[in-house]
Amino acid sequence: MGQCCSKSVSVVNNNDSISAAPTAVDGNSASVHQPKPLPPVTVRPTPQADSCSFTLSPFPSPLPAGVAPSPSPARTPGKKFRWPLPPPSPAKPIMSAIMKRFGSGKEKVKGSQVLENKQDGGDGGEGGGGGGEAERQLNKTFGYSKNLAAKFDIGKEVGRGHFGHTCWAKGRKGELKGVPVAVKIISKAKMTTAISIEDVRREVKILKALSGHKHMIKFYDAFEDANNIYIVMELCEGGELLERILSRGGRYTEEDAKTIIVQILSVVSFFHLQGVVHRDLKPENFLFTTREDDAPMKVIDFGLSDFIRPDQRLNDVVGSAYYVAPEVLHRSYSIEADMWSIGVIGYILLCGSRPFWARNESGIFRSVLRADPNFDDTPWPSVSSEAKDFLKRLLSKDHRKRMTAAQALIHPWLRDENHAVPLDILIYKLVKSYLRATPLKRAAMKALSKALTEEQLVYLWAQFRLLEPQDDCVSFSNFKAALMRHATDAMTEARVPEILNPMEPLLYKRMSFEEFCAAAISVYQLEALEEWESIAGTAFEHFDQEGNRVISVEELAQEMNIGPSAYSLLTDCFRSSDGKLSFLGYTKYLHGVTVRSSNTRRR
Repeated sequence: MGQCCSKSVSVVNNNDSISAAPTAVDGNSASVHQPKPLPPVTVRPTPQADSCSFTLSPFPSPLPAGVAPSPSPARTPGKKFRWPLPPPSPAKPIMSAIMKRFGSGKEKVKGSQVLENKQDGGDGGEGGGGGGEAERQLNKTFGYSKNLAAKFDIGKEVGRGHFGHTCWAKGRKGELKGVPVAVKIISKAKMTTAISIEDVRREVKILKALSGHKHMIKFYDAFEDANNIYIVMELCEGGELLERILSRGGRYTEEDAKTIIVQILSVVSFFHLQGVVHRDLKPENFLFTTREDDAPMKVIDFGLSDFIRPDQRLNDVVGSAYYVAPEVLHRSYSIEADMWSIGVIGYILLCGSRPFWARNESGIFRSVLRADPNFDDTPWPSVSSEAKDFLKRLLSKDHRKRMTAAQALIHPWLRDENHAVPLDILIYKLVKSYLRATPLKRAAMKALSKALTEEQLVYLWAQFRLLEPQDDCVSFSNFKAALMRHATDAMTEARVPEILNPMEPLLYKRMSFEEFCAAAISVYQLEALEEWESIAGTAFEHFDQEGNRVISVEELAQEMNIGPSAYSLLTDCFRSSDGKLSFLGYTKYLHGVTVRSSNTRRR
């Protein structure tokens, strides 16, 4: 979950090994380095283990001198920072802010975990020991069962992390009698803040609520005693995805990579619909159930995960440096941050290198914010254009242009009739916005939907069918029933059903597929397509014929929710001949004034 200090590792120069990165960006100048291969590792069985990484780090080790833990090798550094105020720059101050506070006496630092007393109300970081009056006043009673020893025989330790360790165990009675399981043991002594206690409660809630999915680690039960919390889960003996990547020389064929990515997208689409964001997706957090080559994978480690309401933006910088999304560093993000992490995993699978790399976390963050992934060097010329387009649409720095998990599953690179298309929570958000829009905005969106090709309508058709339309139309009851069919306790905790409230106008009307398309398309995602100029041009022709009308600068500014100070930005949005919106005005109206302008200006 977090990051530890480094220990000496010998690097084997092996061209088949997964490389550290194709490029590194340092400071304001971009310097290109040759990929640095990671050391090959021995694959070992790892059930749900909250292990930590051993990489170069400015932080001291949380372990006593000479004590070597047993984490998975070649792990990626993780981060969890909290500040009372946002920093002026999302990347540069991160390391300096921590270093300045080492001697402040207001907090304790362990590994890469930094928690401030102002926010936590505790006496130290989550990884600290300490104690003090504040810790003694914390309520560390969780209400879980206390008879672990009566139900399970605990065996050897199989993994260790910042906040606990994982042991092999076997059921003594009941349904799990004789069944091997994994028991994650979290020390209560390390829960020194109210936030650290709540983190454990939330992890158990998420595991329990999401346990039914076939690619989700199965949760059995939670126990406690005076010293520890015990989370009993399915035992996965096939090792981590990272270990298999390294054992294969760091490169998968496209077909093998598809098999991996489809499983990841399937489970991610499930918990995104439930209102859960993982925030730490990486190869170390996917385990294979057995040693077989075709064994299914399970996602693990929800220690950094959180519930997120439909319109909520999170702001704490959390995750692992190599996989963190740009908007996380900007401290305003949602479930799209997980999709960026999946893009990084896919990039590694296909070429064996990380798309963003530097010698320390500050450099990695700068690379994430400023650099573009390398799709030119070997092996990318031999990789299909569909695969590269797939990754580019996940690694878009603008989170609004990124595909959702449901959209990614229906991308031409992955599309397969055997893959079930999941319900996409984005549909609800877009339809809600459409119902609140003005008549002019609806006309503009309807014109845009008429410009879509059959290829671009595949996803919309799939989502429309999941709503189970009656007489080729959907209403409020269709949207509600589709959502409730997938409801879990996590969905209730994240208050996802509240997204239905603004959709109540559909109680009194029905929506055809044509109008559904207008309501459920994302302008930002369309702009990411190479065909955007053609789509926008065709859409404007429809709009000019059916929805364009004379409109003043003041009215357009009101429609776009901007003030008088921005009127000057709208002066070229109108045709001098008739006072109606020009092509440029139409595209600005669809996107907002901050979007990139089209190269084509039609009058």
